[in-house]
Amino acid sequence: MAKKESGSKKLWGGRFAEATAGSVEAFTASIHYDSRLYKYDIAGSKAHATMLASQGILSKEELQAIVDGLTSIQQDIEAGTFEFRRELEDIHMNIEKALVDRIGPAGAKLHSARSRNDQIALDFKMYLRDQCDILAELLDGIRRAFVLLARKYIGHVMPGYTHLQRAQPVQIAHHMLAYFEMFGRDKERILDCRKRLNLSPLGCAAMAGTGLPIDREQVAEALGFAGVTANSMDTSGDRDFAIEFVSACTLIQLHLSRLSEELVLWSSSEFRFVEIADKFCTGSSIMPQKKNPDIPELIRGKSGRVTGSLMSLITLVKGLPLTYNRDLQEDKEPVFDTVDTVTASVSIMAELLENLKFRTEVMEEATKTGFITATDLADYLVLKDVPFREAHGIVGRAVAYCLGKGCELDQLTMEEMKKFSPIIEEDVFEVLTVDGSVNSRISTGGTGLARVEEALEKAEKLMGISV
Repeated sequence: MAKKESGSKKLWGGRFAEATAGSVEAFTASIHYDSRLYKYDIAGSKAHATMLASQGILSKEELQAIVDGLTSIQQDIEAGTFEFRRELEDIHMNIEKALVDRIGPAGAKLHSARSRNDQIALDFKMYLRDQCDILAELLDGIRRAFVLLARKYIGHVMPGYTHLQRAQPVQIAHHMLAYFEMFGRDKERILDCRKRLNLSPLGCAAMAGTGLPIDREQVAEALGFAGVTANSMDTSGDRDFAIEFVSACTLIQLHLSRLSEELVLWSSSEFRFVEIADKFCTGSSIMPQKKNPDIPELIRGKSGRVTGSLMSLITLVKGLPLTYNRDLQEDKEPVFDTVDTVTASVSIMAELLENLKFRTEVMEEATKTGFITATDLADYLVLKDVPFREAHGIVGRAVAYCLGKGCELDQLTMEEMKKFSPIIEEDVFEVLTVDGSVNSRISTGGTGLARVEEALEKAEKLMGISV
């Protein structure tokens, strides 16, 4: 009678007397989501193997067998013929087991001088480095859309708001360039994050480094890293780079959500400021007249899941002792979901903006009510040597008078104006026009036509747009 086999058959199972329970395999497996890291795992393994060979730990023949085996595995994965096995836990073990099966003992040498701890950190950093580049490009796409809208509608005015109440007239172009600046900061944050994560962790092994004669710098250079991490213990348990990336993505999504809120409001019958193209809207299953701004609404809604991913990562590392802990396996799903959500949101918003139309006549008409030039009247009085707080009170009383009469400031007669301040002259009516108000804002960063034109030309040059 054959002797019953006992013990673990895992690649790490030498010290275990029992096979892993199926329930444990199901609970601890990550291959169903970390399989997307396959090309980074393979690239890292090829660079690691090349370094091992240069250090005499692998022979030239073993190196070639490993490189060829890894190449064939990548081809099978990309062809959809590779079988990922849950009992092998993760992307590293799936690839390593397949390599050993294909090329024999040489494949078992590949893991010399590394641990899954530094291996996953390497894969993760390489993945996020690519995602930073992709997001930076997508952010340029949405910024370009804002610049094109600003050029198209320069010279047209709209109400600017504080507290969602009409405040002062501004140029539509000025409003669009506000988002250009906002998403510009987002790009800077993403690229800044890329700089910090672009240090190779490989060679730190489990947490204390390795006694084998390796060359960490060689691997880092081969994989395009700017250098290597300085402390093996810090490296093993570090997920700051993932938190920073998701934090930057959260701000991107929040900015998209703010924009979405404006588009939802502006496309409503109450505002009628914009027309969102039909192909970016949906209808109602019961109300035939409806045209719903579903894309902005969904983007606004998705800000919750991105923010949730950030909270998940922050909570994950809170209280973790140095160095690596299995808790850190939970880092990837929030990051992957964030990548998928934010890249999709930025991309489709850029498409929507390229097809957005402003109802300029409606927006300009909206600037004619709400005492939108009241601050200009106060500034007028200041220029005539009236202290600002006194000027503020004068204009406030004038507005109260207009509310009682049911008119706007520019509809008052000169006789009525002088009741509030005798120094007011006929030239006040030039100040109270919307165009006069907009173009008086000549301070740097203001909404005056000359300033907006300067800002727009600078943005066009930055984005490579020729007019």
